[in-house]
Amino acid sequence: MNLIDIWGYCAERKHKLLVYEYMENGSLAQNLHSSKLDWGKRFDIAVGTAKGLAYLHEECLEWVLHCDVKPHNILLDSSWNPKVADFGLSKLLERDGTHNLEFTRARGTRGYMAPEWLFVNHPITSKVDVYSYGVVVLEMITGRSPTGDQCAKSKGRLDSWVKEKMIAAGGTKDWIEEVVDVTIDGKYDTSKMEILIKVALLCSEEDKDARPTMSQVVDMLLHVEN
Repeated sequence: MNLIDIWGYCAERKHKLLVYEYMENGSLAQNLHSSKLDWGKRFDIAVGTAKGLAYLHEECLEWVLHCDVKPHNILLDSSWNPKVADFGLSKLLERDGTHNLEFTRARGTRGYMAPEWLFVNHPITSKVDVYSYGVVVLEMITGRSPTGDQCAKSKGRLDSWVKEKMIAAGGTKDWIEEVVDVTIDGKYDTSKMEILIKVALLCSEEDKDARPTMSQVVDMLLHVEN
């Protein structure tokens, strides 16, 4: 339900075309600063995107690494349900998960790419998508780009900026209001927001083994919903 449907294609010499279902509300990137994207919609988008990636990683007939998870590749239908799209950089993964994929070059978009892409000897696993997902959720919560000026002051990473705010708060929860996008205008559940932020930070850990799987992310977020 959270993957884009393809309706048809053309692959005739130089004529190449993909026809997807129409998504009325465009991409998440187009709506990040929209007042229409309230807290409830943002939380549902985080859950739906996690479900789509969990399906790719663990449930479909051939496991898939998306390799380019970012707001531009999360599309929103008329009810604001998210669907993961654009599999141009994707890679099939053996179902037993024992085979380490080999890439001739890094894949993805600056700001959303996991650290292991930068090291030749580091195996590429589904955790690269988990990292990107964490960055996307942080961007959706904060309204800040992971490649923006604010991140440049925090070791170039959005998660570092959020962690700095947490530490500066000295054990209080004042940091939550500081990091949440002003367009949400305080209209959110503080406890659920804190858990969502912490899940996103866990996903964007530098050590891939410290990141959860996408199915674990789904479980954590569904537990919050209940």
